[in-house]
Amino acid sequence: MSFARAWSRLGGRGGARLCVLTVGLCLLALVAGACAGSPRDAAHSGGDPIDPRIQKIMNKPVYRHGQFGLVVVDPATRRTVTSLNADRLFVPGSTTKLFTVSTAWDTFGSEQRTTTPVYAQGEVRGDTLEGNLVLVASGDLTMGGRTKPDGTLDFKPVDHTYAAAVPGHAALTPENPLAGLDSLAKQVRDRGITHVNGDVVIDNRLFAPEPAFTTNPSPIIINDNIIDILSTPTEPGHQPTFTWRPQTARNSISYHVKTVAKGKPSAITATAGPHGVITVTGTLAADAAPYLAIAPITDPAAFARTALIEALHRAGVSVDAAPTGPNPAPPAQPPHGSPMAKLVSPPFSQEARLILKVSHNLGADLLVCLLAVHRGSHNCEDGFAAIKAFDTKAGVDLAQASQADGQGGVPGDAFTPQAYIPLLTYVSGQPQATQFREALPILGTSGDLALFGADSPAKGKVFAKTGTQAAGDSLTGQTLVTGRAMAGYLDAGGGHYWLFDVVFNDAKAASTDELLSIASDIAQISALLQQDAAATASATASSP
Repeated sequence: MSFARAWSRLGGRGGARLCVLTVGLCLLALVAGACAGSPRDAAHSGGDPIDPRIQKIMNKPVYRHGQFGLVVVDPATRRTVTSLNADRLFVPGSTTKLFTVSTAWDTFGSEQRTTTPVYAQGEVRGDTLEGNLVLVASGDLTMGGRTKPDGTLDFKPVDHTYAAAVPGHAALTPENPLAGLDSLAKQVRDRGITHVNGDVVIDNRLFAPEPAFTTNPSPIIINDNIIDILSTPTEPGHQPTFTWRPQTARNSISYHVKTVAKGKPSAITATAGPHGVITVTGTLAADAAPYLAIAPITDPAAFARTALIEALHRAGVSVDAAPTGPNPAPPAQPPHGSPMAKLVSPPFSQEARLILKVSHNLGADLLVCLLAVHRGSHNCEDGFAAIKAFDTKAGVDLAQASQADGQGGVPGDAFTPQAYIPLLTYVSGQPQATQFREALPILGTSGDLALFGADSPAKGKVFAKTGTQAAGDSLTGQTLVTGRAMAGYLDAGGGHYWLFDVVFNDAKAASTDELLSIASDIAQISALLQQDAAATASATASSP
């Protein structure tokens, strides 16, 4: 398979010819350093001249046919420090999430929690429920599956949701993805119920499916709606050992992977097929690290029903209905009254942190749907009215903003560099300002910037959402990087933070290394911007 075709498959859906891949800076964690190039003047459009070190990066031959955008603002003086094409629309990638998450944070608040209740629909006679258990799906992104003992949400620099996009580098968190369902089942048992003479129903009516969103957000989400298959190499010629999760009767694994010699390529794919069978194929080098492959959960409600029935069995509650049956229709009237069990999520600030740190696409799209629900609608598209209202309140010029999903992965997403400045300024003046800034990936420290810039003077001083879009070029077998961006805050020292956005559109990459080098260059530019900000602020403070 060509490099271009591989990238198209990673981002594609339904056989579409042009497919877009949206990732945060998880790719950058695999790269270090940046290469110099021959000088070429950029079209500087305001403020101080562009740092020659940044100009040198922009002059690299790979960027010859594309375009950079850049803006840096000192909010204390409201001075535009430097800018380049700051009023032109660019493909933003996952920096789009700044607009989605900021709106949701402003709407819901840092401490808002999602409650997922389970109701008894029928009469309880002794230890038996004569009727159904109904779980009302409420849009909890993690359902207890990432919650650490201290109540915060766990994540890795390269999230398991990116296992197909960054093959061989994604990792699992140690938490049990079924922990939330286990908690609900235990609560049912603690109410004295040992038998359900009926069925288990997932009431999934909170919002309707939104086909325009490539992540297919649903009101019930277990393990990000994916199955993880983790393979560990053995001896060449033998099958690797493997584990998979979450395991339910709804799925089985047909495993066809071979361990090959040390140094050989590793590539494993998982394909969801009929009757819940996930076929896993490929090769794994004998000296490779454990390799994660993922397959989609195609019917989240039916999967959650199976998983909850099995959780009930583990807790000592038998259910008459077969666990692998279809999800029944919910009751005509939504259940009400006191629930038999409930799962309460961590505060919204934790969910926002997860979405921003790992560039969680499903979570960002889910927020648009939840914003619609907050406005009284079941149509996810109505969530954009909330984003528009927030943008207007923050002072974003809507002529410089276009948004068509929550995560930044469709052609309708475009922003100018300048559009980010009012948003970042607004959030800086809110109670959640510090939480928001620290929820962003931090250069060399956390999130999908954790493994880059460890030796940079800017380590820990660039707080930025990252974004990438790339599409396969079938003509040449290369990849067209349609967007690479970073936006956020530069630590200028003394508790002051400058605002910035840097973005590049349209460069061709002939290999994974070339694509990753582009991501590295943008991060290097952000590091240089931070150093310039700190130097300027220091000089200003010391001047008479």
